[in-house]
Amino acid sequence: MTFEEVRKLASARLGDKCKACPVCNGMACRNVMPGPGAKGDIAVRNYDAWQKIHVNMDTIYEGGDIDLSCTLFGRTLKAPILAGPVGAVRLHYGELLNDAGYNELLVRGCREAGICAMTGDGTDPTVMQAAVESIRAAEGFGIPTVKPWDIHTLEEKFALVSSSGCFAAAMDIDAAGLPFLKGLNPPAGSKTVAELSEIIRAAGKPFLVKGIMTVKGALKAKEAGASGIVVSNHGGRVLAGTPATAEVLPEIVQALQGSGMTVLVDGGLRNGNDIFKALALGADAVILARPYVTAVYGAGTEGVRALTETLMAELEDTMRMCGARSLAEITPDMVRLP
Repeated sequence: MTFEEVRKLASARLGDKCKACPVCNGMACRNVMPGPGAKGDIAVRNYDAWQKIHVNMDTIYEGGDIDLSCTLFGRTLKAPILAGPVGAVRLHYGELLNDAGYNELLVRGCREAGICAMTGDGTDPTVMQAAVESIRAAEGFGIPTVKPWDIHTLEEKFALVSSSGCFAAAMDIDAAGLPFLKGLNPPAGSKTVAELSEIIRAAGKPFLVKGIMTVKGALKAKEAGASGIVVSNHGGRVLAGTPATAEVLPEIVQALQGSGMTVLVDGGLRNGNDIFKALALGADAVILARPYVTAVYGAGTEGVRALTETLMAELEDTMRMCGARSLAEITPDMVRLP
């Protein structure tokens, strides 16, 4: 099964917000909130920013096999690709699946494909419970992502996280801007460096802070003790007027150079060519969310496999045509910035 076949199946199974477009560029679903749309034109600009970066072809080099593998917090992945965390899938993407069913298919499919899934969180505690069960069944091959709850709620979440055997945990701290988190008791929202430091210690795992869009934010995450960050504007769903992730990635990578921190990026990445560009700009790996929603809704674990294999083939082809036989050989001069 090809991913194009998966996409066509998904188009009949998704709800009325996501259209499973042949080109997932944010145009058809723009301004749909909540759901797969965005505030303003941020999702569109995330996509467009990657398209404005070009790759530099160079086939004068010693050839050989292409190695896509990478190591993330001690775990080896077949490619530097993670499936992003998605929550409230029934609300956003249709009645076919709930969060538990979606995460089970996503985590298992990613494990079988040799990559890693990140799972989502929500106000319903069973969402996290089911997510960690899926990760446990995948021998800990997954990264549970928590919302920026208060520390007492997070301690309960982290007990579940620990039981999953996962190799890392994450917080999408930019979810502080989501409407359903506002006005909750106990409160959820932004964190000070001291509060984030306490959270990271409580997690007891290598910890990713997702939702970093500035050098200042990256340095705060480093100060708090994060093992890595995700350059992300939450798919453009939380704040209009932000830059695209591709625009801020290079300066954040430069600021963290030599720190040992892992840098991931999401937002508008759609194919292996885009992944190559992100790696050339200094990302250690990338996260794709909406394409994996299409994959799961289209054909479950088989859809995840089809998408992952497509992305890996595209990345391998780009590396071969640009003179890089491994991820370590991908350098900034292999892309041309606008």
